[in-house]
Amino acid sequence: MKQSEELWRFAKLRQVKVLNNIVEQDHRRIKQLVRPGLGFKSFMTASRTIAGYEIMVMVRKGQVARVPANDMRAQSDFIAAVFSAAA
Repeated sequence: MKQSEELWRFAKLRQVKVLNNIVEQDHRRIKQLVRPGLGFKSFMTASRTIAGYEIMVMVRKGQVARVPANDMRAQSDFIAAVFSAAA
């Protein structure tokens, strides 16, 4: 793949099986929130609810640059803007 220039020439192969653990640990909180609500009536309801969980986790962890983790008013305005609803 490097010779055919499909892959960056400085890319390295990592043969470590546990690299996915970081993603799974971050996703664990979302799974804990979703499990009690498994009775979603429609796919649209489920996708919107899970998107809300993920946005709130990102805001809480400080991963959204525009919204400080400790400014509740900014968080509320951001959520209202993201979901186009009154928060």
